Amino acid sequence: MARRLVHDQFPQWRREPLQAVTAQGTVNAVYRIGNGLAARFPLRAMDPVEARAWLESEASACRELASCSPVPTPVPVTLGSPGHGYPLPWAVQTWLTGTDATRFDPARSVAFAEDLAVFITRLRAADTHGRQFRGVGRGGQLPDHDAWMSICFRESEGLLDATPLRRLWRDLRELPAVGPDVMSHGDLMPGNVLVTSDRRLLGVLDGGGFGPADPALDLVSGWHLLDREPRQALRQALGCGDLEWARGRAWALQQAMGLVWYYTESNPVISRVGRRTLVRLLEDT
Repeated sequence: MARRLVHDQFPQWRREPLQAVTAQGTVNAVYRIGNGLAARFPLRAMDPVEARAWLESEASACRELASCSPVPTPVPVTLGSPGHGYPLPWAVQTWLTGTDATRFDPARSVAFAEDLAVFITRLRAADTHGRQFRGVGRGGQLPDHDAWMSICFRESEGLLDATPLRRLWRDLRELPAVGPDVMSHGDLMPGNVLVTSDRRLLGVLDGGGFGPADPALDLVSGWHLLDREPRQALRQALGCGDLEWARGRAWALQQAMGLVWYYTESNPVISRVGRRTLVRLLEDT
């Protein structure tokens, strides 16, 4: 189906081989077109008009991220239309060659932490153009996530010792804001970060969520990606105060709690990422 859609709608790529990409993402099915492109097909059912608006919004965010990122990020190329039984529009973007942090683990690399600090700093320096966080996901007010966290704690019974995690959320959820929203990637998890063989930052994927958010949001990377010493190197390089760092812990906790139970069977790699993040969060208590 992917091959027919590509060949029919973009005949200039008919001679390019098309190959399914084995990835840990849960939102899109990804197919590589030749050496330099990737087709991304949304997996979740939605209204086609809404899906196109979402893809156009993602493409705009990806272009904005690429314009300020110090490392390569995918750049939108075009949008495809429904057809051959596939009901939604779909996207084509540039392909970044590399290995993600679920396979090349940078957890002990201070150099990687410093690279990550440069990346976050450059994003924070980008102009928000007067925009503020709007939405229901991570990046706004911590207490807005109480209902979701209650679900996560309940579903995690039998998988995790939820008692210290509940206590940690209770302590973190009421932390005040640290300052105006800044431009943030929004999802700096291992599967979205490309790493060189010597554990340096090579590139960053999944930039569709790039936008204004809590300045602490991208600090989740400290617990998703780094052990204690490199994590402290990240904090020092960014100049984070106690409040900002604590809010970063809160966002990391909010994300990790949903990963373990939700993906236990459907995506064990992501579930393990969540467990590892929770261990690091409790180590810092």
